[in-house]
Amino acid sequence: MSIPLLEYTLLSQNHRVSGFEVAGDEHSWIYTTDNLLTNSDLDRLIGAAYRQIFHEQQMLSSNRQPFLESQLRAGQITVKEFIRGLILSDSFRRLTFDSNNNYRFAEICIQRVLGRNAYGDREKIAWSAVIMTQGIQGFVNQLLNSDEYLNNFGDTTVPYQRRRILPARTEGEVTFAHMSRYGDDYRNNLPQPSMKGIRLDSGRLDYYRWAWQKNPPKAVGQVGAAIIWVGAALITFLLLAGLFGF
Repeated sequence: MSIPLLEYTLLSQNHRVSGFEVAGDEHSWIYTTDNLLTNSDLDRLIGAAYRQIFHEQQMLSSNRQPFLESQLRAGQITVKEFIRGLILSDSFRRLTFDSNNNYRFAEICIQRVLGRNAYGDREKIAWSAVIMTQGIQGFVNQLLNSDEYLNNFGDTTVPYQRRRILPARTEGEVTFAHMSRYGDDYRNNLPQPSMKGIRLDSGRLDYYRWAWQKNPPKAVGQVGAAIIWVGAALITFLLLAGLFGF
């Protein structure tokens, strides 16, 4: 039996009011299909959706959803439906729902879907009751169909952390997924982008360019190895020539 969402107190107003600060690196980058111009723009939007929902520690090639990606590229689903599919995927359920209790799962989804921290234990309890009575699908549907989500992200925008700038502070809040970078053994398992995903956006390096530099395709690695081998052979020949007077 489903029950209505319990009432909870809105403890913080930071993300619910308009700000007057100048845009900068402290602000979240917004990805939306309202202003897509090229296929590479859509590549970056899909990457941003994975980072928002799965976060970097779960962005493995094995967790990608190629069917959902193809539907989004073909215009068969909206960004909102793509986000819904990622949350309801087997990978997200296994990595996030099965490994947490309902309270922690509700808090994670509030952060990643609504782009803010939970207002307190009261809100976690309220959404946990929805999970308990309606299951994950009912919880996700109610979250995505809420006025808060629709007013801030609608059908076309990837969720992001809202209003990271705090008044009277020199630094804003860190991201919800704030963590140290992993080594090459982990980054080698990240989804490999194509060359068309490499470009600069307003002075910041695109994620795909970083991934390309850290994990070049195998063909590029083979060419580099061949160049190194030829160079070493040439140096060896020149040394021998100088030694024996060829």
